[in-house]
Amino acid sequence: MEKTLVRATPESLGIPSNAVLAWLDELERIAPNFHSLMIVRHGEVAAEGWWAPNGPDLPHTLYSVSKSFTATAVGMAISEGRFGLDDTVLSFFPNEAPAQVGSNLAAMKVRHLLAMCTGHDEKTVDQAEHDSQGDLIRRFLALPVPEAPGSRFVYNTPASCMLSAIVQKRTGLNLVDYLEPRLFEPLGIDRPAWESDSQGVAMGGFGLELRTEEIARFGQLYLQKGVWDGRRLIDAEWIEAATSVQIESRPSFNPNPDWRQGYGYQFWRGRHDSFRADGAFGQFCIVVPDADLVVAMTAGIGPMHLVTETLWNLVLPRLAAAPLPEDSAAQQALVSRLAALRLAPEPGASASPLEADLDGVDFAVDPNPFQIGTLRLEFAPGGGRLIVRSGADGRPRIVEFGRGEWRKGTSALVPQWRGLPLIASGVWPRPDCLELDVCLYTDAPRCKFRFDFSGPRLQLAISASVAFGPTDLGVFGADRAAATVEATR
Repeated sequence: MEKTLVRATPESLGIPSNAVLAWLDELERIAPNFHSLMIVRHGEVAAEGWWAPNGPDLPHTLYSVSKSFTATAVGMAISEGRFGLDDTVLSFFPNEAPAQVGSNLAAMKVRHLLAMCTGHDEKTVDQAEHDSQGDLIRRFLALPVPEAPGSRFVYNTPASCMLSAIVQKRTGLNLVDYLEPRLFEPLGIDRPAWESDSQGVAMGGFGLELRTEEIARFGQLYLQKGVWDGRRLIDAEWIEAATSVQIESRPSFNPNPDWRQGYGYQFWRGRHDSFRADGAFGQFCIVVPDADLVVAMTAGIGPMHLVTETLWNLVLPRLAAAPLPEDSAAQQALVSRLAALRLAPEPGASASPLEADLDGVDFAVDPNPFQIGTLRLEFAPGGGRLIVRSGADGRPRIVEFGRGEWRKGTSALVPQWRGLPLIASGVWPRPDCLELDVCLYTDAPRCKFRFDFSGPRLQLAISASVAFGPTDLGVFGADRAAATVEATR
């Protein structure tokens, strides 16, 4: 098989074009922020689409889909004899072990990290995920282990990061360097970005960025039991173990049946004998072996369970074992629909009489976690700019926005955005209230900055479409500054 997947009509692969159209209708009904979709059957692409400005050449943040790539590296390293499933975690890191080692920590093995049954409880894992300071390995080994490893499933991103550290410890290579000749290059995946910690260890539980087709190729590789273009990349035994139930799963964060079919080695089991890699806010690599089907998706949505629910209800029952008669009308409708996919900005009036009074005025913002010291709005006929400065360095950070339509840019407006590409649009739902819709389209969040000028002070409300915590991120007052800083026009 070539590195780039072959394209075919849906009907030639036993998929009715109308079924895909119906699924698109339902996806866009349940959530507005899908970013890409690719459906592969019998190893060929039946349908693909990107919600502009996303496109086939843009990598997307994968969140916990990264875990399945980490597990793949572990499987490869095990097949090379670098370590074994039953090696204890402490055996890799004797110098990082705490002074007092409990029996549960001493019993923790590689297989427990893989299957997320390390003996930690939810509270401990939650504390670890919010503690981003210091050495990841020492922090993990210092955590209390109240239960016997292997006793129950607790979703554990730090455990996935430890797997990355183990691969690097035994191979001398971080995950990207290790996987490049073994996985990425054979699949035609350009060297990807993968977030690392301060020690240079890739964050195995998250942080990988890939293009949609690269996600699909990874799923197809697993569907093909580890063989690609006639070459075995992953041992078949590892594929079987990684995608089989290793422990029962009852995650507290998702009661949907597709998260309660059991957990493998950094892969979820699903209904219809499926398995998948999934990441927060709608990143998916779904594999249904009995249907010879792979679905890759990126998004920025909350109700992830509705993706699998609608796939099972609208697409899977209509798959045929043999090619279907070509339906040129439905195919053309699907092609047109996929080509027209767009992220839509929030509606509203594109201008306000208040702009003349606000243009170029600096506001000093109350203390806030986004390090916004002052902000300024500048307006022009075609759009405008939001300019913020932090109290630390005073350097301007700028987002340009269109008037009721997107304008592209790249910004580090807040530190968490890391200079990601974005699109922004500004509308006035009321003459005294401006809303900026800011979409990080290669990542999940879509943020709203609401400037309410109706009272004696500006009220800035910041919210996000999706988040690991509250989506309302705070309301901060601001006063007109006594003097404006240097103009940025």
